[in-house]
Amino acid sequence: MTSRAFIAGCAGPNLSATERSFFRDAEPWGFILFARNVADPDQVRALVADLREAVGWMAPVLIDQEGGRVQRLRPPHWTDDPPAEAFGQLYLSDPTAALEAVRLNSRAIAADLYALGIDVDCLPCADLRHPDGHGIIGNRAYGTEPVAVAALARAAAVGLMEGGVLPVLKHIPGHGRAPVDSHEKLPVVTATRGELEGMDFAAFRDLSDLPLGMTAHVVYADIDPNRPATTSPVVLSEVVRGSIGFDGMLMSDDLSMGALAGTMETRGRDALAAGCDMLLHCNGKMEEMEKVAASAPVLTGEAYARAAKALSLRVVPDPVDARQLRAAVAAQLKTVG
Repeated sequence: MTSRAFIAGCAGPNLSATERSFFRDAEPWGFILFARNVADPDQVRALVADLREAVGWMAPVLIDQEGGRVQRLRPPHWTDDPPAEAFGQLYLSDPTAALEAVRLNSRAIAADLYALGIDVDCLPCADLRHPDGHGIIGNRAYGTEPVAVAALARAAAVGLMEGGVLPVLKHIPGHGRAPVDSHEKLPVVTATRGELEGMDFAAFRDLSDLPLGMTAHVVYADIDPNRPATTSPVVLSEVVRGSIGFDGMLMSDDLSMGALAGTMETRGRDALAAGCDMLLHCNGKMEEMEKVAASAPVLTGEAYARAAKALSLRVVPDPVDARQLRAAVAAQLKTVG
């Protein structure tokens, strides 16, 4: 199997002939789905199968299914799940119950995804919630303290992996203090490196063994005032691979986001040069995907090894009753008063 170091989206609920041809030739390592790609379970299963057929192997298929504001699968065919904050609130009064609830919730999410053929979820979000941070994180955070956030994020990752779905730790090394939405503008965080190491980065340090991670399009001015983490060799080497110790496969956040400058080729090359293993491009626009593909080399070396190690952790899960799991989660969350 030969793949190139990028993950691609597609434009709609079905593959066009142009997309099939492009994916066959460009050989992306994986794919990511959004709400525009989702109609009903049969359609999603067919799309997932078509994506894999285009590249000729069991390529990973990603989705953002966190619960709360960020979930691509929604009623009437799927369930609206609680945001991370709900589990953080339970943790304050009953840590044991909160950890079990978050694990069961993720196990239920994994059951939904696995039934569709989706085997990677961009969860957990280990960003801390900060009062001065932009609401783009908000209730997607498990809390404000790194020990609690790391414990809850770990439980979420375990639930996914038990269900045959790989977790993606995000947004390394921390998006919670970002004063603006990185989908629109480049956030600059002015906290000192010491503050960040003791708080924001600490939550990720306790999760450094997870198989997949996603960068933050955030400038940490006390570490590298000129480049966001995604394209900063200093942040990725000294912080992500260094003090945090993350050794999983590291993908960029979406290259099409407004936080980044330059052409798609430049963004891709800068992210890879900084130390990302994989490029992520989400919007499904063919003219942009072609440019990202042009900047993405064949996956080799350490990046290949990390990607292969992650995929080796995919398992065939035991069957569960997702409704029953969600009922247990709801019962626990009702105790938060």
